[in-house]
Amino acid sequence: MKDSVIVVSGGMDSITLLYEKKDEIALGISFDYGSNHNHNELPLAALHCQRLGIAHVVIPLGFMHQYFKSSLLESGASIPDGSYDEDNMKSTVVPFRNGIMLAVAAGIAESNGLTKVLIANHGGDHTIYPDCRPEFIAAMDAAVEAGTFANVHVVAPYTNISKADIARRGSSLGIDYAETWSCYKGGDVHCGTCGTCVERKEALREAGIEDNTKYER
Repeated sequence: MKDSVIVVSGGMDSITLLYEKKDEIALGISFDYGSNHNHNELPLAALHCQRLGIAHVVIPLGFMHQYFKSSLLESGASIPDGSYDEDNMKSTVVPFRNGIMLAVAAGIAESNGLTKVLIANHGGDHTIYPDCRPEFIAAMDAAVEAGTFANVHVVAPYTNISKADIARRGSSLGIDYAETWSCYKGGDVHCGTCGTCVERKEALREAGIEDNTKYER
């Protein structure tokens, strides 16, 4: 029984969850909120959904680019290079992004008779992004359940595991991570130096997976 929608970006984490829960997912939902790398990620989200025979929609959230402040919504040059940690990556926070996306996804789920919204936040995000933390997920789950007749739930199975753990799961599923996107700068290939590229490299290395991603550096 397919009872779920998934927030799928085209990145390593959400694509892994897409494959892991493919038999439960009725719809993949991506959001175009004007980030530097939306044009890189969204085609990959569509590619994987199509490959798995899962319907896919892209919801425009242009108001976020217009009204929200984040380096992720500015030029690629605004994205910091270096490690994936709070001091370095805080500028990339898009305020309450996951809250907005989960709210929309919950409405779409209920409108389609579905009862779960899947999201692939992970443990490495906790110190940087408030809307990836366990307490946020728990609060959002409670709000979504209370606010829907169908008692829709937010399901976030990667909340307390690392990106390397996720990569290991994906490897066991046969995922080619070269067909996913991480870089926040939004160039033609991964820059290899921004925080998300560094995190990607480290996770694949820790998981013992050959990294076939094309990097500038």
